[in-house]
Amino acid sequence: MKVSNLFMPTMREVPKEAEIPSYELMLRAGLMRKMASGVFNYLPLGCRVLSKIEAIVREEMDRAGAQEILCSALIPSELWKESGRWEAFGPEMFKLRDRNEREFCLGPTHEEVFTDLIRNEIKSYKDLPLNLYQIQTKYRDEIRPRFGVMRSKEFVMKDAYSFDTTEEGLDVSFNKMYDAYCRIFDRLKLNYSAVEADSGAIGGTGSKEFMVKSDVGEDDVVFCNSCGYAANVEKAPVVINKCSENEGLKALEKVETPHAKTIEDLVGFFNTTSDKFAKTLIYKADDMVVAVMVRGDREVNEIKVKNLLNVIDLELADEKTVQEATSAIVGFAGPIGIKADRLLVDAEVLNMTNMIVGANETGYHYINVNYERDFKGTVGDFRNITENDVCPKCGGKIEVKRGIEVGHIFKLGTKYSKAMNANFVDEKGEEHPIIMGCYGIGINRTIAAIIEQNHDEKGIIWPLSSAPYQVIIVPVQIKDELQRKTAEKIYDKLTKMGVEVLIDDRDERAGVKFNDADLIGIPVRITVGKKIKDNIVEFKLRRDKDLKEIKVDEITENVINFFKEEGVNL
Repeated sequence: MKVSNLFMPTMREVPKEAEIPSYELMLRAGLMRKMASGVFNYLPLGCRVLSKIEAIVREEMDRAGAQEILCSALIPSELWKESGRWEAFGPEMFKLRDRNEREFCLGPTHEEVFTDLIRNEIKSYKDLPLNLYQIQTKYRDEIRPRFGVMRSKEFVMKDAYSFDTTEEGLDVSFNKMYDAYCRIFDRLKLNYSAVEADSGAIGGTGSKEFMVKSDVGEDDVVFCNSCGYAANVEKAPVVINKCSENEGLKALEKVETPHAKTIEDLVGFFNTTSDKFAKTLIYKADDMVVAVMVRGDREVNEIKVKNLLNVIDLELADEKTVQEATSAIVGFAGPIGIKADRLLVDAEVLNMTNMIVGANETGYHYINVNYERDFKGTVGDFRNITENDVCPKCGGKIEVKRGIEVGHIFKLGTKYSKAMNANFVDEKGEEHPIIMGCYGIGINRTIAAIIEQNHDEKGIIWPLSSAPYQVIIVPVQIKDELQRKTAEKIYDKLTKMGVEVLIDDRDERAGVKFNDADLIGIPVRITVGKKIKDNIVEFKLRRDKDLKEIKVDEITENVINFFKEEGVNL
């Protein structure tokens, strides 16, 4: 492809809306353009990267025995109502009606569609196991799209679903997908970890996320360097050490605390530390008012709370609801006399003696509060794990790092097959629900993750496996006949070898060409300049700072060697 013919509108200035490097570079390098908040158009370079990643995904899915289909993105509401998720999925679902007032949604995920397909086609155990997948655009009405394709209203996803007759069969299918995902992300040269995760709105039991380590990731991930344990903070349980001894219980006392509403205010007022306080947060959980109590220096893990309550929506209560529950303004909530449907108490609070809490009265707090004597609630694990906690598996030291979720695999079990009567008949003629698994990869998000881990101040540094083009040839002076003809000969030879080549035939300054080559991140740059008179060209890898001068007849050998290093076949 000649650069003069390529639709590649690069940008020199950093777009104002670009909050993270991948978003900035996808715009600047001309991979895509924003059409609306969370909605993007992909340009030629972006489409080529999408295709590269999709091809790798297809190869590994096929290798694992999965078969590709393509389902409609327009889904009738009846399927979602049958599974119970029409309302449960929440406001992220795009809902619409056709001219006959029939309800549909734009598919945010496809469990119901695949289950419906299988229940109508599969009847016998002889037809199982089976694994079907598709690569398709999904739609979710994100409340706050951000970070470019990291969180957008539409995204390309590979979703696969396995169908088995036994739990042991599901384990086999799950492990095959796990191995396939590892091969995919290895081929894409990502630094990733497979971590324990919460199943969220999809449901099911066993769940692993494939997390790419990145400072701009939206998820916090716990890692143990001793035993290799890794989990999303949403999922990671907290080990509570029992206190060996406590100070004696003191008399409950109400203290006036004017203008002291936050933990920071109270630390100064009482001249103590934040771990002496227990804070009570008020939530709206569907149609319930729920109070959650954690130590003053801790954060509530809302996923754990949501899972315990088995609710669809969970959000911090508004001021009116707080006042109704506490008879006070925001900042003075406490467990004693709280008017809530549920009081959830983090297990760590039970270790606290003579704690300080809100008094449910504006301007007042209680001191010397103790669990059981002064209040009771549902005790459980309701807080986020921190680096000061120990590994829940081995008790070793942990660290918490940011990560980008690029893949997620679930053991759904019979959640959907039971709800939708997707059954098979066994050898004895008895009917049983099909046992399912679900396996997703975010294709667009994977592009962003690759860029986050592979860029510098000049632009993108594509791994060879996902680069839009593999080699770019830059004749310094296109009007110089020897440079132009030599560049064209190199282009023709590499193209015949199966290499994807760009030739920058524009009548531009060499600096402009080099800057664009670096910005779009082509792995290999071959520069044809003045030394071509001596049969010498420059050979430079985008990932390296240094370049080397080689003879023209050495180009093929250098390209082949680089491809071998990268694990890409010619």
